[in-house]
Amino acid sequence: MLDMKYLRKNEAEAAQRLLDRGVPAEKLQELLALDQERREAIQQVENLKAQRNAVSDKIAYAKRNKEDASEAIAAMQQVGADIKALDSQQAILDDKVQNLAAHLPNLAAAEVPVGPDESANVEQRVWEPVDYDMRPHALSEAPSWLKAHYEIGEALGILDFERGAKVSGARFLYYVGDGARLERAVYNFMLDEHRQEGYTEMITPIVVNDTAMFGTGQYPKFQDDAYRVAGLAQTYIPTAEVPLTNYYAGETLPSEDLPIKFTALSPSFRKEAGAAGKDTRGLIRLHQFNKVEMVKFTKPEQSYAELESMTANAENILQKLGLPYHVIMLSTGDMGFSAAKTYDIEVWMPQQQVYREISSVSNTEDFQARRMHITYRDDNDKLQLVHTLNGSGLAVGRTVAAILENYQNEDGTVTIPAALRPYMGGQETLTATAHY
Repeated sequence: MLDMKYLRKNEAEAAQRLLDRGVPAEKLQELLALDQERREAIQQVENLKAQRNAVSDKIAYAKRNKEDASEAIAAMQQVGADIKALDSQQAILDDKVQNLAAHLPNLAAAEVPVGPDESANVEQRVWEPVDYDMRPHALSEAPSWLKAHYEIGEALGILDFERGAKVSGARFLYYVGDGARLERAVYNFMLDEHRQEGYTEMITPIVVNDTAMFGTGQYPKFQDDAYRVAGLAQTYIPTAEVPLTNYYAGETLPSEDLPIKFTALSPSFRKEAGAAGKDTRGLIRLHQFNKVEMVKFTKPEQSYAELESMTANAENILQKLGLPYHVIMLSTGDMGFSAAKTYDIEVWMPQQQVYREISSVSNTEDFQARRMHITYRDDNDKLQLVHTLNGSGLAVGRTVAAILENYQNEDGTVTIPAALRPYMGGQETLTATAHY
């Protein structure tokens, strides 16, 4: 949620910054007009209440002096009726202002590139293992034996998309045998790395209420993408960001505890309603997937340093797994609704010769904290909103996909990255197993 005081005092600047996020100026004008009407109604109510108090004093005075107070009583009744009507009007205006404000995205940080979509994203850096022989664009075309991760998984008998679709529908799957073991090794490795980096590990609810979804910015705008619990105002989480960030909703945090860092593995559920026809095969765009999430609560002056640190934490996973990637800064038109600045980390997929997103790390500044009322006391003992950050550390299924493609061998086997072997009992290679 944006700061209404800022919008009122800086209308022209705010209008341009919202336009950079794809919001027409008319939306802000409509919001501010309704806000002004609401504030005028509040002032009228306050004036009428003061008038009522004065009339009440006159009635009391008249009664003490045994004088006729009928005119004053009638006047007070009229004032009471006027207050009731204005209170009703104010409630309607409150709802309208809240609804309009809830649909406005966060404002972008000054350094974020302005552009309509991903074409304006800016590459920040590239990382590749020294001995990597399938590096981006090094091959004029992929060798004939190079397979997509889903082909590898099916050939090895470790990914079963057909039975997943039979039981649940499209974009669900079974991990089988070493596939399940590899997925578990990946997320245990991630969690252990983040714990060493100072994150507190959590196990969160996977069902949250509508207030929590509103708090992190998924509702009301993206409700169609969510898996709802039938008959209840509850949702299966699209990411552990929601329960982790809402952990402190409505609370004031001790200043000396900041920054606070959480990490959690959770299943994530997304309808992907806006992604029809994209990545319909494989692990890239599933309706249910595992993800290790990172969340931070910081003071405002810390938040951008913590964004760089969180991005480095996600990069560390890829570097230790030996997976090539690049980091891009998202443009104003490609950022998520709640973000003020976002880095996407995209891992190299050699079969397609493209980078694919594996982590998105964002600073939302005080946008989410304002919705959730998460504060701390500054050095002057005044309440201030915290800044919240979130990032994937990483999307587990996409990491498995990247391992299968980047570590595949010409004979159809897959070499297990050295960092994961302790989590797989020393196993070094994935080989074909029987289909169950």
